Amino acid sequence: MNSQIRAQFPILERRVNNRPLVYFDNAATTQKPVRVIEALDRYYRQMNSNIHRGVHFLSQEATSAYEGVRQQAARFINAPDHRSIIFTRGTTESVNLVAHSFGQARLKPGSEVIVSEMEHHSNIVPWQLACERYGASLKVIPVTDSGELDLEVYKELLNPNTAIVAVTHVSNALGTVNPVKEIIFLAHRLGVPVLIDGAQAVAHLPVDVQDLGADFYCFSSHKMYGPMGIGVLYGREQLLGSLPPYQGGGEMIDRVSFEKTTYNELPFRFEAGTPNVGDAIAFSEAMHFIEELGFETLNKHEEVLLSYATDRLRELPGIRYIGEPHVRSGVISFMIRGLHPYDLGMILDKFGVAVRTGNHCAQPLMERFGIPGTVRASFSVYNTTDEIDIMIEALEKAIEMLQ
Repeated sequence: MNSQIRAQFPILERRVNNRPLVYFDNAATTQKPVRVIEALDRYYRQMNSNIHRGVHFLSQEATSAYEGVRQQAARFINAPDHRSIIFTRGTTESVNLVAHSFGQARLKPGSEVIVSEMEHHSNIVPWQLACERYGASLKVIPVTDSGELDLEVYKELLNPNTAIVAVTHVSNALGTVNPVKEIIFLAHRLGVPVLIDGAQAVAHLPVDVQDLGADFYCFSSHKMYGPMGIGVLYGREQLLGSLPPYQGGGEMIDRVSFEKTTYNELPFRFEAGTPNVGDAIAFSEAMHFIEELGFETLNKHEEVLLSYATDRLRELPGIRYIGEPHVRSGVISFMIRGLHPYDLGMILDKFGVAVRTGNHCAQPLMERFGIPGTVRASFSVYNTTDEIDIMIEALEKAIEMLQ
């Protein structure tokens, strides 16, 4: 089964430094199956046209395909209506869109925005900018030594001044799966909306935004076997419809005059300009790939890899795991005593092993643990235990060379 899956990913045939590529940087971006690559190629060879605005055949064909992906994305996360699906460049733009538009509509002096200590910078900085602009303040849910959110402190942070909560579903740095359904429930008791950064979740966990109760849910195609440059913002239709536009331009308007402009209906009022049609159509194939494999298959394989890698890494002298949450998805973050993560990453690369080193765009989280960064190995459905053995062998060599 795994060999059949691997055969769908042509990049895995590459050699790096004259060794077979071992790709363990999936939390940064996943590799792409042939069907995704071919869909992108097919769009530009056979269908390339601007959409929504043309009456000719190619425009109508491209429009139908593009809007079909919107409906597919709604089904993928069980959104109640495809009009609540906004296409963006990715999770970062999705968060920025909400922070800008929600901030303009709802934030004021005295308002509070709650984030967590484990957030990616893209779910911190946009809220800082919004708070600075409107005189609001940022409150932070702390992380425990095990790498989990302190929900007791979160409950204390929630109050009548809380305007919105913005937290990650799965930590990109630790792999922690947060109890977002409970986080949302607690916020909703006070009528507080919640944004969930789902960038690291959608390739690993089935997401049902209605079951979660999420007001906003953001994710990126490129972390789920699709192309870069396309992502999704889901928002509750009533809430989205109450927010001002994020950007101005074509498509997001109803009527333009020099005296006054009126705006288009959802979802188009938040999609100014020519959209990323080709990547959206290729994204459709990525969702099909995940659906055809099924999350049960994905999860079983990932659990095997995580368990095997955890056991093998414990054999190394000086190993220290950063965060050992009870529920983890896809990521192991570690250090080796006395060795800088960057040096380890450089030597692993000489053996063809691609991992991520550094702060993983989570500097506050690294400061909380008092470390400069970690080595992060993140796994996907095409990875194998044999590849983990190669990584362990490379780490053993690195320890010999650096100590």
